[in-house]
Amino acid sequence: MFGRYKSKPDPITLEDPAKVELTLEPEVIHKARPKGLDEKTPEQLEAEAKELKRQERLMNIRMDIHKRLLETLNLSAIDTAAEADLRREIGAITREGVHEMGVVLSAVEQKQLLQDLMDEVTGLGPIEVLLRDETVNDILINGPFQVFVERFGKLELTKIRFKDERHLLRIIDKIVSAVGRRVDESHPYVDARLEDGSRFNAMVPPCAVDGALVSIRKFSKEKLSIEELIEFGAFNEAMATYLQAAVATRLNIVVSGGTGSGKTTTLNALSGFIGARERIVTIEDTAELQLQQIHVGRMESRPPNVEGKGEVSQRDLLRNALRMRPDRIIVGETRGDEVIDMLQAMNTGHDGSMTTIHANSARDSVARMENMISMSGIEMPLKAMRGQIASAVNLIVQVSRLTDGSRRMVSITEITGMEGEIVSMQEIFKFQRDYIDDEGKIHGHFTPTGLRSAFAERFKQWGYELPMTLFTEKTVYSTADEA
Repeated sequence: MFGRYKSKPDPITLEDPAKVELTLEPEVIHKARPKGLDEKTPEQLEAEAKELKRQERLMNIRMDIHKRLLETLNLSAIDTAAEADLRREIGAITREGVHEMGVVLSAVEQKQLLQDLMDEVTGLGPIEVLLRDETVNDILINGPFQVFVERFGKLELTKIRFKDERHLLRIIDKIVSAVGRRVDESHPYVDARLEDGSRFNAMVPPCAVDGALVSIRKFSKEKLSIEELIEFGAFNEAMATYLQAAVATRLNIVVSGGTGSGKTTTLNALSGFIGARERIVTIEDTAELQLQQIHVGRMESRPPNVEGKGEVSQRDLLRNALRMRPDRIIVGETRGDEVIDMLQAMNTGHDGSMTTIHANSARDSVARMENMISMSGIEMPLKAMRGQIASAVNLIVQVSRLTDGSRRMVSITEITGMEGEIVSMQEIFKFQRDYIDDEGKIHGHFTPTGLRSAFAERFKQWGYELPMTLFTEKTVYSTADEA
């Protein structure tokens, strides 16, 4: 009965084309096949099969020679050896090993084999090439034979493979042991960071059913400034002007958004408005903030050891930070009972503090904070809880990753106080969608809502006289055509 509301037929997904061919006409089958399935010629399929065999052959040779390297090289001297000397030594052992195996390799294969072995010895094996690729934002590994990457907001399957599950687990162990953490059957998941600050998460069997699961969130080596984010279309100049006044006048800010929406990037950029004379203390589960000041004290939580002791939580660090004479406290992500200490810090002389939170809207982020306070076990009336939030948080910056993969600052909302038992808010800026083109790209613009900022007098007292047109003029300041 709902068929008349459909604008177009549902796409057919072919799990097994042979099964569908029994029930559908050839014309329907052709239209339903995944794009590119029928476009490949037998010659192309044969070439792909040959390439796959070649990669497997190189993989087997590489693992055999890698064993030789572990037996031959002085592993303790690898970290201090010059790259040229190490490459020369590995090259000699590789040529000797290939000769003893009776394998003939082309010049291209020899070069690839040498680079792969360098990555195995000095880096993270097969994924090292992805870590060097600046176009890759995320690396997602589903077992040893599936490695996905995200480029420009879109996921794609790569040809990168591990030899087997043991190979993948060895790379995982290499990463986590470097930062003093562990992952095994008794503790099958871990959060860590790579040397460049990229976020690393792994889940191993038995919790990972089909092989170890790994996700690596890469961070740009270059810190994105406010000007660059404006150029990329994340927000516009009017919003940046407002945010500069908000940060400089020490408003407490929560950056809210979903996973991969750009919360940390936004927080890093906002820190550029903090004065150079202020003392900042950062608290994170995994250190990844890249603040643009000199006077920054960085702290990172620590998981329990093998005996279940020695844990240092974000809440422990936050309580200690209050004794370290900070001007501002920045919590990388608030996700638990540390929200109570964060709100108290914002209320007791640490104005200008910031944090991020997982939420889909400004109103939802307030509800998330209420839930975190409730889950901490503290008995507090709802009105008192909301009053604590309303007096502590001044501004909620909502960022979002749109369906086309672009990231936008979709809303800037002020918390103005309480009305009865409800936290009162007003939206100052928002992203207005206009249309979606044939390629699925979202077009739109940023616009003020017409409401005057509740902090206009505060801005003026601190020397930031923002014109009224900033909040009322319905001009299209920026479009979403950039990213």
